[in-house]
Amino acid sequence: MSEPTIEPLADASAAADVSRAGAGVAAPDVAPDVAPADRRLLRRQMLADDVYEAIKTMLMDHVIRPGARISIDGLAREFQVSSTPVREALARLESEGLAVKEPLKGYRATPLLTLAEFDDLYRFRLLLEPWAARRAAELIDDDGRARLGSELANAVEPTSVDYAGYKSLTAHDNRFHTLIAALSGSEQVRLAFERTHCHLHIFRLHYERDIGPEVLTEHRTLVETITSGDPAAAEAAMTHHIENSMTLRLRHIYE
Repeated sequence: MSEPTIEPLADASAAADVSRAGAGVAAPDVAPDVAPADRRLLRRQMLADDVYEAIKTMLMDHVIRPGARISIDGLAREFQVSSTPVREALARLESEGLAVKEPLKGYRATPLLTLAEFDDLYRFRLLLEPWAARRAAELIDDDGRARLGSELANAVEPTSVDYAGYKSLTAHDNRFHTLIAALSGSEQVRLAFERTHCHLHIFRLHYERDIGPEVLTEHRTLVETITSGDPAAAEAAMTHHIENSMTLRLRHIYE
């Protein structure tokens, strides 16, 4: 797996340009009529977001190895920033399950899922998501159809075998499954799914460029069955999708 090149983040504006250029996203313009205090706040937020994305990339690509200690001072020196945006980024990453804070010791990268944890995650998904797909098909309306269609239209296949190439697919996968959970009409189901951050843990296990077309084909089938209002077909399609992810695309990692 190739390692990302992390350029020093010398100041807020440079940090924004570096991170967004690497992600293929244009740096946002700051309107000239924004007050100086507001401009500084916006620049600071841009810097914090860039540091977060840079560290997240390092975690997803195992540049920071799973289970390894994360040096706040070391990252601050590497990015040429203060420790504040690094600490803010690590707090966000902790909430996503990618970093663990240990009392009096600092942060570590979260270990990869063990086989038992992997199996538990998929058992949870098989209990939750097929039901959500069935309910979404039962409750679907024009707004739900439009939202599913828009999400599917914005999905892109991976461009390389690293987080930079898979970042868009990872984000789409999260949005897509969260949207189906939301369309089930159960806020508790949506929250339960969101708390797993399963898309991050799964894509952190393994990148394989060939899986992109398979995933998107299965997502298209899910959209077709849900938007057509066929609960049984939607439930079966979600079960098939999750079982394929578990048995065909990922479980061989543990063999």
